[in-house]
Amino acid sequence: MKDMMGMMKQLQGLQQRMTDMQAEMEQITVEGQSGAGMVKVTLTAKGAMKSISVDPSLLKADEGEILEDLIVAAHADARGKAERMVEEKMKDVTGGLPMPPGLKLF
Repeated sequence: MKDMMGMMKQLQGLQQRMTDMQAEMEQITVEGQSGAGMVKVTLTAKGAMKSISVDPSLLKADEGEILEDLIVAAHADARGKAERMVEEKMKDVTGGLPMPPGLKLF
């Protein structure tokens, strides 16, 4: 029974660390780029888009499709960085405890 109480305390501590980490992920931002920096997208670590920057040279009538592709690529770049950041933070929070496969926190 003593072991069960200790495990419950550990789980409560883990739950608090997870809550704190989720709040932190709303504040941390990552930037993705494409087109050699001509398009930049800033996301929170939870994936919310905060800003987009487009080089004025891409704002031409015949460049629409290229611009769309660059925006998608910059977003994918930022999203990948955010996912890697969350994975690293999760390792810190869980102290290496294995999480169930496919568990999505966000």
